[in-house]
Amino acid sequence: MSVEVVTFGCRLNTYESEVIRNAAARAGVTDAVVINTCAVTAEAVRQARQSIRRLRRERPGANIVVTGCAAQTEPHSFAAMPEVALVLGNEEKLREDAWTERRLALERPAFGLETEEKVRVNDVMAVKETALHLIEGIEGRARAFIQVQNGCDHRCTFCIIPFGRGNSRSVPMGEVVAQVRRLAENGYREVVLTGVDITGYGANLPGAPRLGRLVRQILKHVPELARLRLSSIDPVEADADLLDALAEEPRLMPHLHLSLQHGDDLILKRMKRRHSREQAIAFTAQVRRLRPDIVLGADIIAGFPTETDEAFARSRELVEECGLTHLHVFPYSERAGTPAARMPQVPHPLRKERARLLRQDGDAALRRHLAAEVGARRRVLTESNQLGRTEQFTPVRLAAPAEPGTILDLTMMGHDGRHLLGA
Repeated sequence: MSVEVVTFGCRLNTYESEVIRNAAARAGVTDAVVINTCAVTAEAVRQARQSIRRLRRERPGANIVVTGCAAQTEPHSFAAMPEVALVLGNEEKLREDAWTERRLALERPAFGLETEEKVRVNDVMAVKETALHLIEGIEGRARAFIQVQNGCDHRCTFCIIPFGRGNSRSVPMGEVVAQVRRLAENGYREVVLTGVDITGYGANLPGAPRLGRLVRQILKHVPELARLRLSSIDPVEADADLLDALAEEPRLMPHLHLSLQHGDDLILKRMKRRHSREQAIAFTAQVRRLRPDIVLGADIIAGFPTETDEAFARSRELVEECGLTHLHVFPYSERAGTPAARMPQVPHPLRKERARLLRQDGDAALRRHLAAEVGARRRVLTESNQLGRTEQFTPVRLAAPAEPGTILDLTMMGHDGRHLLGA
C-alpha cells in the first residue's frame, strides 16, 4: 500500500507533503500514514492528535509517522502516543536518505518502543541552508506551490513557528526559476511562491536578492507561465522591485494576503510586529494606486493578551480602512515558551466572541466584494469541474462543468454570499 500523507496547516506544508510522499515512495516505505502537523495554534495540535487516534482505528496495521512543526516543537509528546511509530523533524522529513533509514525501522514492530526510540528530530536552529526539492506537481491541485524560503528571523511574541522551522534561509534564484519552468511544462497554469516569511527572501544568498527580483526573473525566464501568485507577505518587508512588478506585470496576480495581525499600535508593539497601524493603511493604499484591481486579505488575531475593547475595535475598523476582503481570523492561542503566553490573558470565551465578530466583519466585506464583481468579466482558473478562482483569488461556481486546470473567460452573473457565479 502506498504512503498516505495527511496535511495540516499552511501552503508550505502542502508543498512539503508532496516532497514527503515522493521521498518515502522512492525509499520503499509502504503501508504508512504520515501526519504533517502544524503548530500555529493549540487547536491545530489537538486536531493532529485527534487525527492520529482516528487513523489508528481505521488503519490498525499501518505505521503512523508524525512530522511537521508540532512534531519539531514537541516531539516527545507525540512519541508518547501509543499509536505513533515514529516522529521525524522538519528537516528529516524531506530527505530521501532519512526515509530509507526509517523504512528499516518501520519494518520492525513499532508498538512497545520506548518514547526516545521513536524520535528522530535534530536541532532545526542549526540548519543554515534550504534545498529546492523537485516535484512534478501537487497531487489533486490545479495550481502548484513552490517553496522559495523557509524559517524566520523575526520573533513575534505569540509565534512558535521559528522554533519549528529555524532561522530564515532561501533557495537560490536559478533553482526556483528552473522548477517553475518545469511545473509550467507539466501543464500548471499557476504557480504560488510560498515559505514562512517570503518577503524575507534572499538575505542569506550571495548579493542578497529580494523577493521582487525573484518575481521578475521568473516572469522573464518562464514566459509560458500564465499566472504567478504570492502566499502571505509581510508588508513592511515588501521591496520596491516587488511593488513595481505588481504595477507592471499582469501575470503577477492582483491579490495579496498580508500578515497584519492587529489594528492597535500598542498591541502590535506587544506582539513585536514591525509595522504600525498607519503603515498598514498606507501600504494598502499604495498597492491600490499601483494595481487598482487588487484584492487584499489578511491574518488578524483576536483576543491577544492585554487586548481591551478599544484595541479590539481598532482591529475591526482596520478591515474597512485597509479594504480587506479575505480575512483569516485566529482566536489568540497561547503557545508554551513564547513571551505572549506569560502576558495577562484575555478570557477564552471573550477571545472566541471577538473572533466571531471579526469573522462576521470579514463575511460582510466578502459579500460587498462579491456584489461589486457582478457583471465583471474575469479570467477564472478552474480547480475542479465546478469551482475556480479569479485572478483576485475570489472563488467562482461554474455554470457548466469544465476541465480542472484550465483558464476560462467568464462573466460574473451573481453570487451566493460565498462564491461568484460565472458563466
